[in-house]
Amino acid sequence: MKTAIILHGMPSKKEYFAPLGQSQSNKYWIPWIQKQLILNGVLAQTPEMPEPYKPNYEKWCSVFKQLKIDKDTMLVGHSCGGGFLVRWLSENKVKVGMVALVAPWMDPDNSFHLKNNFFRFKIDWDLVKRTGGLTIFVSKDDYRDVIKSVNFLKDNLRGPRLRFREFTNKGHFVSGDMKTEKFPELRDALLKS
Repeated sequence: MKTAIILHGMPSKKEYFAPLGQSQSNKYWIPWIQKQLILNGVLAQTPEMPEPYKPNYEKWCSVFKQLKIDKDTMLVGHSCGGGFLVRWLSENKVKVGMVALVAPWMDPDNSFHLKNNFFRFKIDWDLVKRTGGLTIFVSKDDYRDVIKSVNFLKDNLRGPRLRFREFTNKGHFVSGDMKTEKFPELRDALLKS
């Protein structure tokens, strides 16, 4: 059975604790893509990662390792969730299905000073070979740190199944930037795998 795991990013603490706000796993295009995958026979899950406003790699791993991940599992990560997947795939030599990184962020300037070294790891430049393909979605009008993160990935990943999808008007791929909660380009990339 094909499955998918969709990881959210890192909100501010204020955004996370907003009484009327949605949980991170139910924001932006995440519910839409989950439904699209389910309608196409893919069991898609959107786990809520612990304390995402101050991400801790070990805590995120403790949630992630509870999920079945194998060659039939698609992985999708937005922002910090995408950075997490790069590290996890670098450190775990598991064969997985299609991987999509949407505006992946890896704190290239250490500007957030994540106290637990969330992004201190050695990237496995060969990790694409253990995937059913890796597509990185980036918009030229995203944050400078995201553009730097994507450039780092361009310089450090390789493989014939590595793809970059560049846009000019999607910002950080959040509803306010995209003006929609639909993301057909991501759906199509995942379902073609």
